[in-house]
Amino acid sequence: MASADGMVPAERPPLVDPFGRAITYVRVSVTDRCDFRCVYCMSEDMHFLPKAEVLSLEELDRLCSAFVRLGTRKLRLTGGEPLVRRDILELIRSLGRHLRTGRLDELTLTTNGSQLARHADALAEAGVRRVNVSLDTLDPARFERITRWGRLSRVMEGLAAAKAAGLAVKINCVALKGVNEDETETLVAWCAGQGFDLSFIEVMPLGDIDGAGGGETRLAQYLPLSLLRARLARRWTLTDIPWRTGGPARYVRVEETGQRIGFITPLTHNFCESCNRVRVTCTGRLFMCLGQEDSADLRTPLRAAPDDAALTEAIREAIGRKPKGHDFIIDRRQKGPAVGRHMSVTGG
Repeated sequence: MASADGMVPAERPPLVDPFGRAITYVRVSVTDRCDFRCVYCMSEDMHFLPKAEVLSLEELDRLCSAFVRLGTRKLRLTGGEPLVRRDILELIRSLGRHLRTGRLDELTLTTNGSQLARHADALAEAGVRRVNVSLDTLDPARFERITRWGRLSRVMEGLAAAKAAGLAVKINCVALKGVNEDETETLVAWCAGQGFDLSFIEVMPLGDIDGAGGGETRLAQYLPLSLLRARLARRWTLTDIPWRTGGPARYVRVEETGQRIGFITPLTHNFCESCNRVRVTCTGRLFMCLGQEDSADLRTPLRAAPDDAALTEAIREAIGRKPKGHDFIIDRRQKGPAVGRHMSVTGG
């Protein structure tokens, strides 16, 4: 029997991969487009997908709802930049029904903050309680160099709007050697003053970012977070804590400020053993691991029939192939990226 929102309860157990990990967290890209061109994420001259290849909002709703029916407790919408997708608030409001029924614990998104000033209130009204905002520097000129097209003042307006709307904010900062490593202490202090959590992220070898063999550029960008943490520990007392948000970060508490800092370390200390998440592209391709090329086509079964039987089987079959871990490496001998697709294609 269907539930009030038309969903049929699962007849089989929730999704569990071959290594016994329950898959309860799905990150869904709603667009490959973005209004920034961050140097670690995209080439400046990006070629985006034709509209026919991108899932419609209705298809995205069906796909997300199928995962919820299979035991997903957390949905994160990503891009590109999710808030540049036309009518994206319609999808977010619709998915909010799963929060109201209790099937979903959290609906959230990762954003560059450029559109938050316009949408923060509506996000809160739709049931979003927190957002992750990508911010790698507090220096306006440096911000323009990193994002190529962005303006820091616009992001700051968005952060103020999110705070006023009651949204919890976590700042995601990609640590870039020789670019922003001198700002890490400043970012920690600023986030403490704003009441924001903060996560530092190692640069990942995804996609060609300079058009001429991204491996050399990745090597130049790479800053091990073990070094960054050691620097922070010279100023603050960092205590490891078991805090988890469902994502890959390992957290510490800064005793002097009380804030949380996360370290996302796919290279120096990978998080594969506890991986509970998968990613779906805006074209409906399911990647079971961010650092592997194996994927499953969900768009074809989604469009083949009005019911979700084939879609559900495709999801289950794909989770049965989820690997134990990724193969990320940054090495002088490896001239190209470890994975050819850009982060904006896979989604956050």
